[in-house]
Amino acid sequence: MFVDDLVKGFYEVILKNRVLILVNYDVDAICAVKILQSILRFDNIIYVLVPVKTLTELKKAYEEQKVDVRHVVLINCGGTTDIIEELEPDEDIIFFIIDSHRPTDVCNIYSSSQVRILAPPEDDEKIPDFEDIFNENESSNEELDSDDVDDDDENDTVEEQQNKRRKLDQNALVKRRERRSWEENRKKLLFDYTQFTYYGRSSAILMFDLSWKLHRESIDLLWWGIVGVTEQYILGKTERMRYLKEVELIAGHIGRISETAGNNDDSETMSQTSLTKPSNTSIQLRIESEKDLLLALYRHWTIESSLRYSMFTAVSLKLWTIKGEKRLKQILAEMGLPLAESRQMYHSMDLSLRKQFYSMMEKISNAHNLLQMTYPSFMLHQGFKKRYQCADYVYAMVATLESNSRDKSSTECFYNTMDSLSRSKKDLLDQGIEKAKWILTNMFRHVQAALDMRQVISAGPFYYLIVQEGTLHSQHYSNPHCLIMLAAFALRAQVASTRKTKATRLPLIASATLDSDEETCLVVGIPPITETMPRSFFGKAFEQVANKTKMDISLDYFDSSIVKMQIKDRPKFFDALTALLS
Repeated sequence: MFVDDLVKGFYEVILKNRVLILVNYDVDAICAVKILQSILRFDNIIYVLVPVKTLTELKKAYEEQKVDVRHVVLINCGGTTDIIEELEPDEDIIFFIIDSHRPTDVCNIYSSSQVRILAPPEDDEKIPDFEDIFNENESSNEELDSDDVDDDDENDTVEEQQNKRRKLDQNALVKRRERRSWEENRKKLLFDYTQFTYYGRSSAILMFDLSWKLHRESIDLLWWGIVGVTEQYILGKTERMRYLKEVELIAGHIGRISETAGNNDDSETMSQTSLTKPSNTSIQLRIESEKDLLLALYRHWTIESSLRYSMFTAVSLKLWTIKGEKRLKQILAEMGLPLAESRQMYHSMDLSLRKQFYSMMEKISNAHNLLQMTYPSFMLHQGFKKRYQCADYVYAMVATLESNSRDKSSTECFYNTMDSLSRSKKDLLDQGIEKAKWILTNMFRHVQAALDMRQVISAGPFYYLIVQEGTLHSQHYSNPHCLIMLAAFALRAQVASTRKTKATRLPLIASATLDSDEETCLVVGIPPITETMPRSFFGKAFEQVANKTKMDISLDYFDSSIVKMQIKDRPKFFDALTALLS
């Protein structure tokens, strides 16, 4: 069931109890649990935190940690599956679900005792009514039918008994027809409800709402909420209008907390658009709301590199072509930005050029098809020199989260990503930024090579791209986030490179080797670029192909548009998917 009041329906329930927190591997979930940690520590609530990547890992973690636990919090995991059926918990255990994945499983929604969903339903979710999905009287009706047949009066004549039986048979037939009609309607409703997967509101900003209602908000907690919202926008999980609504709400929080801080400390001068807090080391922490450019990490990179390797400008200018390279140099010349300056690190550029850079890009954006290049964003100031844009955090955290290797486990990467949010561990954030620059550079080169070698192939109803094992840095795409980012880049680049109008309506599937020793691969699907709301039908399509082909396909990820399979089964899987979608 849905929780209307976060404080009474959630926090006051877990207060003074040991809590098990299971968290998915994504930036929004990490920001959400960081906020929740801060709230729990304030009241000295004991908790156990376990990161989980798949449903299998979630089951294992629950079995290992369930002793003396009565409250389990699931962050960005468990919402889209019947959690009671999967975990088979004791009747006194309560699950609190904070999951931005949609659609939410109907069994979780209508569980009146053990499952509590913290995010309220949205108007466009179209959740089926309880009586259309669950028929509690079905078994009792069958029993009544059989009893009625056996209750023939011995005193009745043969003809009377035959008439009674005829009426009972007709009633049973009507009931069977009604039941069959109800079941067909139920299947249709469930299919319509579950055919698309998408994302709801950020879990991080939901947890900030809890801190606000508990009067425990702070600059750090607000910033973590902002990073969670920005991750959804940067990685294409949410549409622009939803993001703009969240920005308005966040701006209100900034103004409110600024005013509160100003009343508590008259010596601090604060504006309505910034949030400032003096620290023990006299370093001011401030959040500012400002418009920014869709250029990745440009404040920590060179302008030329950021323009070339950011997906938005690379696709808009077709920078993988010779003509696109000429346009890049033309843009720099029109802005009056010398090549020498554009190839210096941003912080080493001439001060006057840095101050004019945003306005220069804004002026030339229309002339060079760089529409909607600007977007409302937020900047974190630490003292006078340290400045980070919220998108910088997103890229750095994704890079840190996906940098597992033989020397570094996934769990270690998870905790490093969480630590990078702490002000005392900015070295981890800076390392993540450097890693992100490497990832974006490699991704551009991979897309460029894929287009040159025509590796983005049309299968009819969709495009597909296979990252061949042995190609440069191919092992990096064994991580879902990086493979999805590559797929989004490749699809937009393919659409920009072709003249076929059909291309804008086609989705793309990307696949890369997951484990060469086990000969397994990842397959991810992303929706067409024309989708105003990023909804994917691949989750349901993958499930139907798995059921029809009986192949050993693992539908284990919390995002159902990500699957794992044997490499040898991939061609057969693609053929079956083509037949299904044609």
